[in-house]
Amino acid sequence: MSVRRIERAPLRRRNTFGVEASAGLLIETDDADDLPALFSNELAGESPHASELLVLGGGSNLLIVEGPALALNLDTQAIRTLDIHDDRAIVRADAGVAWHRLVMWTLEQGYAGLENLALIPGTVGAAPIQNIGAYGVEVGERIRAVEVFERATGAFHRFDAAACAFAYRDSAFKRELDRWLIVAVEFELPLARTLDASGLKIDYAGLREEMGLAADARGGYGARQVAEAVIRLRRRKLPDPAVAGNAGSFFKNPIVPAAQADALLAEHPQLPAFRGDSDATRKLSAAWLIDACGWKGRRAGTGGGGSGDAGVAGQHALVLVNHGRATGAELLALAREIAADVDARFGVAIEPEPRIVGARW
Repeated sequence: MSVRRIERAPLRRRNTFGVEASAGLLIETDDADDLPALFSNELAGESPHASELLVLGGGSNLLIVEGPALALNLDTQAIRTLDIHDDRAIVRADAGVAWHRLVMWTLEQGYAGLENLALIPGTVGAAPIQNIGAYGVEVGERIRAVEVFERATGAFHRFDAAACAFAYRDSAFKRELDRWLIVAVEFELPLARTLDASGLKIDYAGLREEMGLAADARGGYGARQVAEAVIRLRRRKLPDPAVAGNAGSFFKNPIVPAAQADALLAEHPQLPAFRGDSDATRKLSAAWLIDACGWKGRRAGTGGGGSGDAGVAGQHALVLVNHGRATGAELLALAREIAADVDARFGVAIEPEPRIVGARW
């Protein structure tokens, strides 16, 4: 490429919600070595709008309410095995690689560990920021190191897993979005041939059943079979962004004090609750809370001239959808209404997973 500049760049196809928006200037590069020069010139801190810079990946974790003045896309695409030792492989993937492509590539090489994260939209570079997770696995468990570019100094750094400070849908990178730009991620993955069934995580709700296994089943399946089951589940339970624009799960599962969870469970014994980030907390199902408030399958009203195309998926209460012409502002207003309803009924605050661009939560 290596560097391309697009003025008034349309972003509708660059965000999975499919909302209409544009960037005043979009800069694309397929080489991370271009970053120091770019951040010394157009993207330098003193340049107009540099503080508003939006780094675009697959656009799967964004709600754009107002388009940015300046956007950057790092379109790097390499994946390679760095080393194989004992029963582990070290894999390095560039930030621009589509996440699902990486998952399937690792399975083709005979590596396990990412199968529960199959079909998650987005790019490798976005995965550590959010510490993406699904079906009982978080990506931070598989990361060996993250290579980053520091915007202010123009220097590259390498963070080991501990320095990434991974937590539930959180990381050191998410806490300082304007400081770091992820350029590549290294994964430490077990070799599939060295794993027996006990080394695979299949006990998340619905996954074992999808694989057709009895509770005490052992053997007869591997990482690829787990990935295939996860893909079937996601396709069945979540709307296709190509049909109804969405960013996957919009709300994080709230973590509350154990005493608060116990009080809620006494009144609502069906509410799914799990251990939180310590023995003193519990993680509640945001989907159950939203569904209990009657939001699944509903659309926002058209009062005030709205399109009426912002809604909640009929398949899953956590997923907000754009049925066609919804704006980012309409989707945000709907999300706020849902959160207020859950808080009013259950006394629980729920927060969004996606980054909101051009507005505050």
